[in-house]
Amino acid sequence: MSIKDIVKKSRSYRRFNEAHQINSAFLEELIELARLSPSASNKQPLKYLIYNTPSDCSVVFSCLKWAGYLDDWDGPEPGERPSAYIIILGDKSISGSFGVDHGIVSQSIMLGAAEKGLGGCIIASVDRTRLRKELGIPEQFEILLVLALGKPVERVILEEIKKGDIKYWRDTDKNHHVPKRPLDELIIKL
Repeated sequence: MSIKDIVKKSRSYRRFNEAHQINSAFLEELIELARLSPSASNKQPLKYLIYNTPSDCSVVFSCLKWAGYLDDWDGPEPGERPSAYIIILGDKSISGSFGVDHGIVSQSIMLGAAEKGLGGCIIASVDRTRLRKELGIPEQFEILLVLALGKPVERVILEEIKKGDIKYWRDTDKNHHVPKRPLDELIIKL
């Protein structure tokens, strides 16, 4: 599979087969990809929490907001929720700023998941205060992102933007449509 194919498979999935368990060893393999990723000034200030039990996943799930453009959807129903999470933390004892490191490692992790037939969603809309309290995360760590992972059960369709509308949407068959800008709109010539 080419890198382009893996990138195309690595979508923001929001519905999963919750019964498909992801073991800790595989989550550690994904974090190994993050470890090998570039880091600003090579400070490597990111740390990771992994959760893959139903009770722990339930706690994490309750602190997340899903799909801002889908006003009438509160997130995946039981049975379609992620079966694992990786929480990316910034260790403030190493650096006061994390730049884009967490974006870089998130993409590495999602590409690794896609290569193995899994999917996920990078979530920044997190009740950080509640998540910190529920999981007992020390103040030394800034909660940067939550990566939801699982076996996708939804179809994501990439399509061209129509009339400038970038909002993703769902059709009556629950297919998730994601408008993308055309390449010639992205490359500018000065």
